[in-house]
Amino acid sequence: MTRIGLLICLTAYFPVTANAETYATITKITPNYTYSKSYKKEKSCYTVDTPIYGNTTSRGTAGGDVFTGMLLGSLLGKGATGKDKGAVVGAVLGGIIAADKSNTKTSIIGYEPVRNCEIVQIPETIKTIKNYKIDYEWGDVMGSSYTYNRYHVGQHIPISISIIAN
Repeated sequence: MTRIGLLICLTAYFPVTANAETYATITKITPNYTYSKSYKKEKSCYTVDTPIYGNTTSRGTAGGDVFTGMLLGSLLGKGATGKDKGAVVGAVLGGIIAADKSNTKTSIIGYEPVRNCEIVQIPETIKTIKNYKIDYEWGDVMGSSYTYNRYHVGQHIPISISIIAN
């Protein structure tokens, strides 16, 4: 008899814990996301018009060049012959030579389309699931938790219930 009394006293003095496992029904699932930045490589091509250089020849010359040729020719003709007729002949020959001179110069004669390609890095945001917030119901009790498991609405999940009596 004293043993039963001692057991009742100890039970009343120390709290009693009861555990039960039962199932709750999931009512809502909300995924939580995390975002990270990444770069992907992509080939980018474009066309550039590149100049083509060549030599161009133009016949004839400017009036100033003809006049200079005539002046130098007359001086050389007069100096070579010592006579005015030599100066006239030199002037005529200097003008003809200057007018007959071909001018050659390098210039752009056209354009060639050249395709250039390069690798560029394109930034992109990656969205990944961090975890899920689940809302569940057990009888009249509602609760929520975070989980990494993929559940479905209406699915039954095991829950642990602890009651501590003081």
